[in-house]
Amino acid sequence: MQSSETLEDGVTIVAVEGEIDLSCSPELRELLHAHAKARRPALVLDFSKVRYIDSSGLATLVEYVRLAQDYLGRFGLAAVDERVRTILDLVRLSEVFPIFPTVAEAKSALTAAAPGA
Repeated sequence: MQSSETLEDGVTIVAVEGEIDLSCSPELRELLHAHAKARRPALVLDFSKVRYIDSSGLATLVEYVRLAQDYLGRFGLAAVDERVRTILDLVRLSEVFPIFPTVAEAKSALTAAAPGA
């Protein structure tokens, strides 16, 4: 797994690439914990280059959502591959956090959802 980060209009965008499985989910967990510790107000994971996620990766996403709830952090996935979306839908995680067709739509929605917006 590889990742890169940008900050746009107060929204942190993390582009993730590769498969998210047991071998790299600790890396994703460390990355997301750092963002939770920094109390990022809005975080988008760009999944356009993620082709697979297993249960360890799914658990890592849920863990971040729980951490972010403590400080009212907003979170969303964007540009999710059809195969990965099927996995998210199957375990009903699409009901736990928002999934957006594009990074731009995610950024717009999370910016609009900001307290006081």
